[in-house]
Amino acid sequence: MKFAIPVMLAVLPLAAQEIKMPVGLDKLAAKASEVVDVSLDGALLQLASRFLSEKDPDEAHVKKLVGGLRGIYVKSFEFEERDQYKESDVEELRTQLKAPGWSRIVSSRSKRNGDNADIYLKTDAGQISGLAIIVTDPRELTIVNIVGSIRPEDIRDLGGHFGIPKIDINPGKNDKKDKEDNR
Repeated sequence: MKFAIPVMLAVLPLAAQEIKMPVGLDKLAAKASEVVDVSLDGALLQLASRFLSEKDPDEAHVKKLVGGLRGIYVKSFEFEERDQYKESDVEELRTQLKAPGWSRIVSSRSKRNGDNADIYLKTDAGQISGLAIIVTDPRELTIVNIVGSIRPEDIRDLGGHFGIPKIDINPGKNDKKDKEDNR
């Protein structure tokens, strides 16, 4: 028992770096018309990145970004009808993101259409060690948790890969690139 306490104390910082998806989210899958559930730990993420081409500049860039990551976790639910989930369904997650080391860097609310988005960063010793995104609207709930070293501007480049939805954190800044991508 003497050595169990130091071992537990050594493991706590590792566990604290990763947020836990609320168990209650799984019940939402039965109500949803579309569900995305991605759970890639470090080993699976590195394996998946091997399928990205070094010859394609975009894929090579994403492969480089993935090198500093220890996990990508995504849960996304799209519903046919409004209000199929409650704010309490994500409150457990928001509570975890109030822990030391986590900071909300973006918060967007729209009374007109009910769209809401929050982006949180986890920092350790001045370095980003995690990122969490919660996007809600009356018919959709998406949660993204990226564990490891990432820059906020790299989120855009990871969008569309590994189940991460495309998210524009700088609207209007890359309109030319967006128009080219949509051709």
